[in-house]
Amino acid sequence: MFQPNNQLPVQTIKDSSALMQVDQTEKSIVVRDEKQNGGFAHAETIIYYSKRLQDDLQMLGMKIKGHEDNIKFLNAQNNKLDDLILDLQVTLGKHHGSSTPKIEIENHSQLQTEDQTTELILQHEKSAAGILCQLKARHGPQASHLQLTKDVLGIVATLGKVDDDNLSRLFSEYLGLETMLAIVCKTYEGVKALETYDKQGCINKSSGLHALGATIGRNMDGRFLVICLENIIPYAGEFVADDPQRRLDLVKPKLPNGECPPGFLGFAVNMINVDNANLFCVTASGHGLRETLFYNLFSRLQVYRTRQDMVSALPCISDGAVSLDGGMIRSTSVFSLGDREDVDVKFPKPLVTSTLPEKHIEAERQVKEVRWKKEKMQDDIQREQALLNHAKFNFDRKKQEFLKFLAESSSYVTQAAPVTPR
Repeated sequence: MFQPNNQLPVQTIKDSSALMQVDQTEKSIVVRDEKQNGGFAHAETIIYYSKRLQDDLQMLGMKIKGHEDNIKFLNAQNNKLDDLILDLQVTLGKHHGSSTPKIEIENHSQLQTEDQTTELILQHEKSAAGILCQLKARHGPQASHLQLTKDVLGIVATLGKVDDDNLSRLFSEYLGLETMLAIVCKTYEGVKALETYDKQGCINKSSGLHALGATIGRNMDGRFLVICLENIIPYAGEFVADDPQRRLDLVKPKLPNGECPPGFLGFAVNMINVDNANLFCVTASGHGLRETLFYNLFSRLQVYRTRQDMVSALPCISDGAVSLDGGMIRSTSVFSLGDREDVDVKFPKPLVTSTLPEKHIEAERQVKEVRWKKEKMQDDIQREQALLNHAKFNFDRKKQEFLKFLAESSSYVTQAAPVTPR
């Protein structure tokens, strides 16, 4: 029974995809044909079924009241979220108006900028990543609203930045060009939109990315990777406290003597810089890119100063390691030897960096989080409304059944009533 004074356990709301199917527990009561000589066997039967129908109606009425109260509660919470978003936007406006963010211009000509990364992706003309970048270059922000691409978050190479050019080269080589050009989608529905198939299982070249490529004169060739964020098992540990980048609080490796290996610089997943917009609530479950995409790609890949440091740390390397002088271990049993392979598509670093106040960054994070909560609240309201409509449908059906039963019972009583002699 719904308790209006208690907080609504929204997460217990069930899927409503088949709501219009009548509940098995609320099937119409079929009055048995227990007639003798054209009438009911016992008058008690009428009373019993009448009481049962009235109880069913009362129960359905309580369900309707409960769903109505739930919707009222959810709408009130939704309005509070709207007010909170407005307050946070006012805070952001004050930050913008009171002080101009400090801008630092860095002259690192060897570093690859975001525009340069995009240009290098475009050079892979027949790749899925190249076609998407071409679409964005032609149509700008409108490209993200197309049915085909609305669920696409971006290309792996464009979703992270690395401060050091040498590290960027190492990480790009470790992942490989195919992964660097992988398309990242938020949901599996977005993955399915990129490529469709006919009844024989062959690719339908008249839809999806294949059709898009043909329209801009770039016919796709070969396979391409697509990463689905909602299917990734995210990092389940803690985050570094008070870190605006929400780096993962990973336990440092330790040698058998209990000491951290000499030359250990950190974990690759924490050396990727993620845009503020992608730090929170990228997935429906509220996770950001670091704990999903980049943790999936790098796991606990360790970074060392030299090859010698890396080899000395072998006893405590579980998920691979790289060193600044080009060493690479894929796993505890797979070593990458030989000369470096220079992957042209690398993680960029912008030439212009802004140092915003921490309060400003925190306000932006809160706006992102509250908007995500608001989206989830809207989904809960829609599900609760569907449950309310279902309860009303069953109530109306049961009401008609009750009225029909009363009419039949009235007819029986009239027929069975003794005739008073004059």
